Amino acid sequence: MENTLERRREKRLRYHWPIWFAEDFNAVLSQGQMVDVCSEGAAFTCRADSSCPYPGQQLTARFNVPRYGPDESFDVADFIRSGHICRVEHVNGHLRRVAIRFFEPLPFKPGEQEENQFETQEDLDAMAVC
Repeated sequence: MENTLERRREKRLRYHWPIWFAEDFNAVLSQGQMVDVCSEGAAFTCRADSSCPYPGQQLTARFNVPRYGPDESFDVADFIRSGHICRVEHVNGHLRRVAIRFFEPLPFKPGEQEENQFETQEDLDAMAVC
């Protein structure tokens, strides 16, 4: 029986797109697969090798987040975010699940787009002007 105590303050968007990451973003990037994302952080899987992040490590990641419009349209927002690794979990002998907390949050809540879509679009439009 699985004991799941939900401590999250924000609904997460679950999807499986690539994420690229490195401690030094000018070096060779490693690839993982996004598991879920919220405005403050993300979880992804990666190979259990020397490029796998470790808890406490600072990392920079490049990833895309789907954005949904009020008319059921679909777009993609590109992000580069730095953060620290909160947790690394063993999935199997070849995979690890990594949780990163961003130093700077995303400008919208990816998992709550339907609930506040108009506010989200206004925030994104304001950022595009800057």
